[in-house]
Amino acid sequence: MAKDEIGPKRPGWQQKEPAKPTVAVALDYKQPGGIRAPRVAASGRGAVADQILAIAFAKGIPVREDADLVEILSTVDVDSEVPIDALAAVAEILSYLYRHNRSTAEAGAAGKEEATGTERTGREL
Repeated sequence: MAKDEIGPKRPGWQQKEPAKPTVAVALDYKQPGGIRAPRVAASGRGAVADQILAIAFAKGIPVREDADLVEILSTVDVDSEVPIDALAAVAEILSYLYRHNRSTAEAGAAGKEEATGTERTGREL
């Protein structure tokens, strides 16, 4: 066997770790009657996680990858509120979503104005 600086190589060193299954958690924060604390709407591993992601992509829902946060949220029961330990990270995600939705809406409004030839005046008619 070949030697390196530490000692003889062992066959197990070259093996890669098996791929971890996909984990996905869907959050919901709008409720009938107003906004409340974010809750876990869906959670799953493997094929269920793939379905959650497929639905999100099909509906145009932004998806964010955060391995640490998904590990915390995957332990929370579905329809339960997000624990206090994870609220700061979830608030950051919600802030991102608000900015994303606003920029998408503004881009859509600008596209409609160009298509119709109107200008934004900042006044209500």
